[in-house]
Amino acid sequence: MLSVDHLTVGYEYGPVFTDLSLSFNPNELIGIIGPNGAGKSTLIKAILGIIQPTAGTITYDDTPVTGRVRRDKFAYVPQRSDLDLDFPVNVFDLVMMGVLSQISRWHSVGKAEEAIVQNALEKMDIAHLANRSLNELSGGQRQRALVARALVQDADVYLLDEPFVGIDVASEAQIMDALRDLRDAGKTIIIVHHDLSKVANYFDSVILLNHGLLRQGKPEDVMDAATLSEAYGDHLIIMDRHNHIVQGG
Repeated sequence: MLSVDHLTVGYEYGPVFTDLSLSFNPNELIGIIGPNGAGKSTLIKAILGIIQPTAGTITYDDTPVTGRVRRDKFAYVPQRSDLDLDFPVNVFDLVMMGVLSQISRWHSVGKAEEAIVQNALEKMDIAHLANRSLNELSGGQRQRALVARALVQDADVYLLDEPFVGIDVASEAQIMDALRDLRDAGKTIIIVHHDLSKVANYFDSVILLNHGLLRQGKPEDVMDAATLSEAYGDHLIIMDRHNHIVQGG
C-alpha cells in the first residue's frame, strides 16, 4: 500500500498543503479531485519525487519511497503541458522508453522487448502510428501513446495527471478500459481528474483536496452537494433533482 504521512509540500510563496496523511489501496481506481490550485498535481509530483516535501514521509509497503522504488514500482502519465512535442522521438521509441526504464543499461533491446512494445501499441489501438512523431498525433492519440508507455513498465502504482483533458471520447473510453484492466490485476491507479460528472462512473474511491484533505471515501460518500460546495463554491456545482452532478467546475 502507498501511504503519505504528515506530508507538507510547497513552493517559494508558501505551502500548498501541510500535515497531509493519506493511503492508496491496491485494486482501486482512485480519483483526486478539487478546485484549481488545490494541490492535486503537487501531491502526485511529491509522490514521484519531482517536488521534495519539506516534512513528512512517503512509503510503499512500509518501505520509504526512494528513486529505486519509484523506478521499479511506479509509472507516470504527465499532463499535456509537461510534454515537449518537438522531442525527436516516434511513438514506438516513446513506448520503448518505458521498457528501457525497467532493464539494466547493459541489456540490449531484442525481439522480446519489441514484442512488449507492440502488444502495448495494439492494446491502445495505435500500432498503425508507431512511426509517427509526437507532434503528428492528435491529443487522444498522444495520450494513448503515453498510457502505452506506462503499461509496458508493469508497475504496481500508476499515477496519471489530468489524462483526459483535450482528448476525444473514444480515446478516453479506451484509456479507462486499460486502467480498469490494471485495477482488476491488483494495481493501484491514482488519477488527478477535473470532470466531476464522471467521478461516480470512473472511480472506486475519491480524494477531495483543497490545500489539505477535505474528504476521502467512496464517490457517493464524497460527492454530496454540501462537501462539494465547501470545496468549489455553490456557483460551480450543478446538481439534478436526484442530487447527481451534471456539471462541475
